[in-house]
Amino acid sequence: MGTPGSGPLAGILVADFSRVLAGPYATMLLGDLGAEVVKVESPGGDDTRNWLPPVRGDVSTYYLGINRNKRSVVLDLKDDSDLVLARELAARADVMIENFKPGGLARYGLDYAAVSAGNRGVVYASISGFGTAGGAGLPGYDLIVQAVSGLMSLTGDPGGSPYRAGISVFDVMTGLHAVSGVLAALYERAGSGVGQHVEVNLLSSALSGMVNHSSAVVAGGVVPFRMGNAHPSLFPYEPLPAKDGELVIAAGNDGQFRKLCDVLGVPELADDPRFARTADRTANREELRPLLVARLEARDRADWFRELSAVGVSCGPINTVGEGLELATDLGLGPVVSPGGVPSVRNPIGLSRTAASYRLPPPGLDEHGDEIRAWLGEA
Repeated sequence: MGTPGSGPLAGILVADFSRVLAGPYATMLLGDLGAEVVKVESPGGDDTRNWLPPVRGDVSTYYLGINRNKRSVVLDLKDDSDLVLARELAARADVMIENFKPGGLARYGLDYAAVSAGNRGVVYASISGFGTAGGAGLPGYDLIVQAVSGLMSLTGDPGGSPYRAGISVFDVMTGLHAVSGVLAALYERAGSGVGQHVEVNLLSSALSGMVNHSSAVVAGGVVPFRMGNAHPSLFPYEPLPAKDGELVIAAGNDGQFRKLCDVLGVPELADDPRFARTADRTANREELRPLLVARLEARDRADWFRELSAVGVSCGPINTVGEGLELATDLGLGPVVSPGGVPSVRNPIGLSRTAASYRLPPPGLDEHGDEIRAWLGEA
């Protein structure tokens, strides 16, 4: 079926029964690595097809951003003939990924128990919001998980309202965790010949992904709180005002702080006992901040960016997303690829021998339906 892909996952068939973000992002990454991905859609299509604006032509850019390297087929699971084809796809798949509510596919004979009974080698990945126990009935919206996980309590001005992150950060993170689990299960299957059930959920990904903050609670008994752009354990590690706007400076250790002080023309600060060590600077940040700002405000961000970067002090202006893409281009990262003439952001994984490939643009609804249905209907 179709043109074989290249890459480390060439020859792997992924049955994609997911929609919206976490699942489609995961299956796109697998497709980039060479897998053949069949995107199964309801007659109404993936929800993100209708999430607009913005658009490219009349197509949602949200949908376009997470659905390249796939073929689309509409299969109505409530239709007996379509359900037969859906089960056949699952029976042939090396990997099946779904994000229905836990237990939602059992009524169609497409849950892990049913699929693995006839497909011993299937790696079956389930993505949910809150797992399969007490949270099984809760819908998994990223915004809700940002709220209940504690992330929103950390985001925003200290005296202001909690804020959501600017992206659906836990959907993306959970998609990445799904890919990690699938690849681990495929590796194990190569030796055993037997697949397994991979389960990920947004809340667990959130708690893991908040790393130092969740560790503060479980290991230190300390509940983090909202600090705006400040870091609880480092300073300077935040935006600071220069002459023409704010510059983010991240001096993560004593050596970097000394270099910062040298460039700013205040080397004595690195030897001041109030600021000599990371813990000292964190404890005395309110005394240190105005001393750094007094120097930074004398020159433009571009000047400081150039000089600080040259000596290994991490810093950068606060860009728009467009400017971020321009920077990546200037740095030679080639961030944009255009399969079929549709621009999207390159897979971030670089492989020296089996590189990612970009074979297909995001498909139209049921674009490959006739081809796939004919293939599934073969005896």
